[in-house]
Amino acid sequence: MPRNEPTEVTDGWGGERSPRRRKAVRYGVPVAVAGVAAATIGLVPAFAGSAPDLPKISAQELIAKVAKSDVEQLSGTVRVTTDLGLPSLPGAGGGAAGFGGPQGGGEQGGDGASAAPQSKLMELASGAHTLRVAVDGPEKQRVSIVDKAAEYSLVHNGKDVWAYDSGSNTALHSTASEGRSGKAHRAPEGLPKDLKSATPQDLAKQALEAAGDTTSVTVDGTAKVAGRDAYQLLIKPKQAGSTVGSIRVAVDAENGVPLKFTLTPKSGGAAAVDVGYTNVDFAKPAASTFSFTPPKGAKVVDGDKEHAAAERKHGKDAPAAKDLATGMDGLDVIGKGWTSIATIEGEGGGLPAGKGSDKDKGAGGDVGKFMDSIGDKVDGKFGSGRVFSTRLVNALITDNGTVYVGAVDKQTLINAANAAK
Repeated sequence: MPRNEPTEVTDGWGGERSPRRRKAVRYGVPVAVAGVAAATIGLVPAFAGSAPDLPKISAQELIAKVAKSDVEQLSGTVRVTTDLGLPSLPGAGGGAAGFGGPQGGGEQGGDGASAAPQSKLMELASGAHTLRVAVDGPEKQRVSIVDKAAEYSLVHNGKDVWAYDSGSNTALHSTASEGRSGKAHRAPEGLPKDLKSATPQDLAKQALEAAGDTTSVTVDGTAKVAGRDAYQLLIKPKQAGSTVGSIRVAVDAENGVPLKFTLTPKSGGAAAVDVGYTNVDFAKPAASTFSFTPPKGAKVVDGDKEHAAAERKHGKDAPAAKDLATGMDGLDVIGKGWTSIATIEGEGGGLPAGKGSDKDKGAGGDVGKFMDSIGDKVDGKFGSGRVFSTRLVNALITDNGTVYVGAVDKQTLINAANAAK
């Protein structure tokens, strides 16, 4: 059989998309801003096994195959490896944002903080991890993060949603709301994307939906992934200011399910985000897979009460209450395509001053020196500020507190800040 010749897709294959949706999907790698860029998940090593000989397929046909894939039942193991070049932050995975509410369901260190899904996603922002996943339709999903000494599980089974951390022996329980159809139950705010974003399918979907006239999409050969034949879809930004070099998606040749997602920075080196199945089974998982009973002696926390308390204190629209996995959804976005930049308007409270400032004395000066060590001081029409960089995501925080963040290079951020003035 002939090899698959690259076929460039420029625009028009994805259909119409609303402006809001186009804004939200520009970020295949969700980030949290304000000094720290936290991201999603990672992947397995290089493709294993010899490349299978498959029938020729165009990029348009392969994208359509992914879109039409209706697989709702599967189980398997996902290898997660993320290398964003983030600094090691003490306590980043311990008491981070809580379950469905600001800071641990009300306050940082709340009763359910150790079992909060968002805090576990923060841990996945660096290093290698192993996940076990199972799905049986919209009402039954399970994701377990398996570490050497502990296991963390998210279980959605109908109206019940459990988050359990074996390390602290804490279980967080919440009630799913009834869907519009009156049948399917939707997991509480924060859980759907938490569950889905741990798999190659959701990451690939975001990348494909973001493609358009700023993107080149080609079929680049075949591969064996998790023992299954797959086509390789290669996605490349056309815009010079993007820090994304390429995204490679392995698509199951039989059913169109993305099996592996690999994002490589323009700077080269190891993949920044790489998510892939090491084994996968598309048979219906056993019903017992989605059953959960808190172990004897476990501390059980009512997530619904914590969420309600958080809303009373912070309000429903409190920024910290938003799911980290929604990425840039809801933020103001300037620019187009892969060089889109999310902005958060400052309120006059800037960063500590650095070297050469009158503030560079005492405790404030120590903070300023630290900021100088991790961020580059920049100036422009916007005033002054610092750029904080990872291998993929860069953020400019101005002295008045305005934040510009995106998967773009430093100069692109500065240009955007200058143009906004």
